[in-house]
Amino acid sequence: MTSIKDQHNNTNKKNWFTFSNIGMAVAILFVLTIIFKPGAKGWVIQKLMEVGLIQPPAIPKDSVPETNMAVAVPGGEQVTFADGKGKSISLAELKGKVVFINFWATWCPPCIAEMPSIQDLYTKYKDNEQVVFIMVDVDGKYKQASGFMKKKGYTLPVYLPESEVPKEYFAGSMPTTVILDKSGKLAFHHLGAADYSDPEITGFIDKLLK
Repeated sequence: MTSIKDQHNNTNKKNWFTFSNIGMAVAILFVLTIIFKPGAKGWVIQKLMEVGLIQPPAIPKDSVPETNMAVAVPGGEQVTFADGKGKSISLAELKGKVVFINFWATWCPPCIAEMPSIQDLYTKYKDNEQVVFIMVDVDGKYKQASGFMKKKGYTLPVYLPESEVPKEYFAGSMPTTVILDKSGKLAFHHLGAADYSDPEITGFIDKLLK
């Protein structure tokens, strides 16, 4: 015989297993996942970018080459990076080339979100000796950063900061992306995730190469 107490407990269980409660539980699980898993949050940001709900500007209007807004950064030429294999590269020796520098970290969701578009851009210019890509892991953990690239199937070159970096390039916010023109001047600076597969970026770099 079923007691009144058992009937009450069964009723409570049935009330809990409603579509509303299940949906709420799934939503909470989803939120917790994107909060505690950078990769998941990065994936969400990436998908929002793809469908157009998030459209960070790729090229600020005052950064087009025709406006001659490129500026020389004091101490910029002395900046050096290490490739994790004992080889250093300085911005001074890269004069005459367009340099794309991205400051990122493996735990940074916006960094993860924009990485596929940077890979697309890199693929377009990887055979052009006049364009150099420097992906700077700000944590200084080359093994972890290069492992991330390999796991994701990216071929982007990973570097570590080897000297002090001027705040005009990187002031602590991630991701930060800068593009230097062939004279070594700062031609582009962007904070936050952006779609670097946008044709405007390609056009911008092509103009800097002329």
